[in-house]
Amino acid sequence: MSLYQFKLPDIGEGIAEAEIVAWHVKVGDRVEEDQQLADMMTDKATVEMESPVAGTVKSLAGEVGDQIAIGSVLVEIETEGGAGAAEPAAESKKERPLADGAEEPTPEQEKAMPVMATTAPGAKAQKSFVPSEVEGRNETAVPAPLDTLGTSGSGHGAKVLASPAVRQRARDLGIDLAEVKTSSDRVRHADLDAYLLYNGGSVSYGGGAKRSDETIKVVGLRRKIAENMQEAKRRIPHFTLVEEFDVTDLEDTRAMMNRDRGDNPKLTLLPFLITAMGKALVDWPMLNATFDDDAMVLTRHGSMHLGMATQTPGGLMVPVIRDAQAKNLWQLAREIGRLAAAARDGTAKSEELSGSTLTLTSLGPLGGVATTPVINRPEVAIIGPNRIIERPMFVPDGMGGERIEKRKLMNISISCDHRVVDGHDAASFVQELKKLLETPVLLLAE
Repeated sequence: MSLYQFKLPDIGEGIAEAEIVAWHVKVGDRVEEDQQLADMMTDKATVEMESPVAGTVKSLAGEVGDQIAIGSVLVEIETEGGAGAAEPAAESKKERPLADGAEEPTPEQEKAMPVMATTAPGAKAQKSFVPSEVEGRNETAVPAPLDTLGTSGSGHGAKVLASPAVRQRARDLGIDLAEVKTSSDRVRHADLDAYLLYNGGSVSYGGGAKRSDETIKVVGLRRKIAENMQEAKRRIPHFTLVEEFDVTDLEDTRAMMNRDRGDNPKLTLLPFLITAMGKALVDWPMLNATFDDDAMVLTRHGSMHLGMATQTPGGLMVPVIRDAQAKNLWQLAREIGRLAAAARDGTAKSEELSGSTLTLTSLGPLGGVATTPVINRPEVAIIGPNRIIERPMFVPDGMGGERIEKRKLMNISISCDHRVVDGHDAASFVQELKKLLETPVLLLAE
């Protein structure tokens, strides 16, 4: 028997530590080589850690939510017959002959951490690490095991992506993974919950089912969101302005353009709103700014890099449309769809999730009458369109009088940082938006 210490490898440039977001084993478990041990999260990605040896888990470094330093022991595994035990570096060099033409590795190469192996394509932008048997020797990258690829329990033969924990839970519940719908690339616990809900698995119709209390540790992306929201509300004195917009003519224009869109993506209201924002910022640039409140420096940006608040299975993310003011309606619609899909399936690049100068947040048809959105610090404003409703209104009848007519109305909310944005500036910006959106010919004019 020997004890193998699996140390947390360097999983990204400049990363000093990673957060444990999930354990897939516990002390006393028997693990096989390449079996998933834990999910670790950095600011850039979620990484799957896999066992380089077979054996019994003797200790774990911490609990879910703990931060683990790079290079520290993550898991200790007791192996049989010395398998996987770390060899002395000097003996390792003597016993391992070099390939023909190969050069002796440098000390820097000897210190290199285990290399990364990619998972199946589109696997939630996660990465798997398969350490070499001898820690400290830089091995050749090998494909990560496809143990997350499985066949559905009913024998349909469909390939389904799911973690071992999800797969075990599905077996325990008697659920065929091939029948579970998912909005991402793999089936997750939330998808099993939705399957049970809509298939009556644990719901008593006619009344709410009694449920036991649940304690949930806030970790990973949800913790990042919580920290950012807390800092925004703690450090920024918000004020929110809500204005009513008559979007009847705009909706007619949108419907007309969609009928003749050809191969272009379908237009929602958002590309029109973004176009109006880009035009209005010419006269009111103080809304397209970031504020470093530590240095007390305000930067007004020449380009509108628009953050799009997007709901994903893991929580809220904000992909960024670069130079949004320079794109036409069709380009904006295409970019909105692309970035939203990348955020939800985890393939968004780090540069697509940072650098926004102004944020737009929309709940679509779920949007209420009015919202008070929280500013995406260090920006100074955030804009939120609300639900469109139909209501009778007095409108000019063309003969000097008025008539009652059914119109489509929508409230738009804007929250601003009162340290650097005055109420007059915010109101003036919103009135410019109102003029553009209520008169689409002005919005579409060059």
